[in-house]
Amino acid sequence: MAEPLKNLLHPGLVKEMATHISRAAPDFDGGRFTGLATAGMDALELMQRADRIRQALAQTLPADYPAAADILRRALPAEGRPGLSGWALLPVNQFVSEYGLTHFDLSLALLKALTPHFTAEFGIRRFIHADEDRALAEISGWVTDPNHHVRRLASEGTRPRLPWAMRLPGLVRNPHPILPILVALLDDPEDYVRRSVANSLNDIAKDHPALVADFVERHIDDASPARRQLLRHASRTLLKRGNAKALANFGFAAARGIEATLAVSTPVVVFGDKLGFSIDVTNGDTAPQRLMIDYAIHHVKANGTLAPKVFKWKQLDLPAGARQTIIRDHAIRAITTRVYYPGTHRIEVLINGTISASADFDLRME
Repeated sequence: MAEPLKNLLHPGLVKEMATHISRAAPDFDGGRFTGLATAGMDALELMQRADRIRQALAQTLPADYPAAADILRRALPAEGRPGLSGWALLPVNQFVSEYGLTHFDLSLALLKALTPHFTAEFGIRRFIHADEDRALAEISGWVTDPNHHVRRLASEGTRPRLPWAMRLPGLVRNPHPILPILVALLDDPEDYVRRSVANSLNDIAKDHPALVADFVERHIDDASPARRQLLRHASRTLLKRGNAKALANFGFAAARGIEATLAVSTPVVVFGDKLGFSIDVTNGDTAPQRLMIDYAIHHVKANGTLAPKVFKWKQLDLPAGARQTIIRDHAIRAITTRVYYPGTHRIEVLINGTISASADFDLRME
């Protein structure tokens, strides 16, 4: 069984934090900090543990925020010397976010300094929420930073719907202020940064589909393979929803004369096994067609209703009159992002965004 996520923050890590902070500030009470941070830790989940450590920092660092921020900055790794890094910086993000708003520029500079050693995407969001114009004016300058972690922070930290983090309602309503940041990073040399840009655009597409479809159309002509991959990933929600403009951006049109027959080879699936299915696709049109074939599984929820989740499957060019069979196995096993319930589930096949075939299967939790 996988290690629980909460154990990313553990007593040993807290002791390491105390060591690094004590090096930066010899009068820091590392023993008291460790005791406060680890009290009752076993019963806490990941973000609760981070908040407990954040509280311990507040109780043991100087009450003067600039002095505390200076200690934390000096406790970061430097010139081959170890320091605060990795998951130890999650509660530091929280500390800066909680206590640093009245020292806006100092706090943003600290978050920029720590992001190469973990990420500051969680910490900067309260600053964007508090004063969007002021925060984005600073963050926009990071798109040319020589450190790719800082450049990624410019796109990842401004995502309107960043998972695990506070939502940015202003940017959910109006994402236009962050579009120049995303444009500047479209051709970043680091895939790590480009994936962040794609994820931000995909966030925006959930609330403003036409905006993102138009954005992709403007930037796809003569695009490099890397940029094209970014724009395709940015369009994934739109493509799964069958957005006509998004489909057209990648050469897909509404399917014409397509016949699809779905067969489920495992009508009863025991949890932990695989759902097996296949589809026969025939192009009954007089012209070849480019097809994007996905499938959606409608999972049973706790209240007995069904909730769909779309999965990517296959892209193919099917000549006029041609027929092709495609086979797939889909694992039904424990994952951290879904709770499975027994009962009748449904599978649907989508061709160019349109439901073309469906069937049911039963899941047993044995």
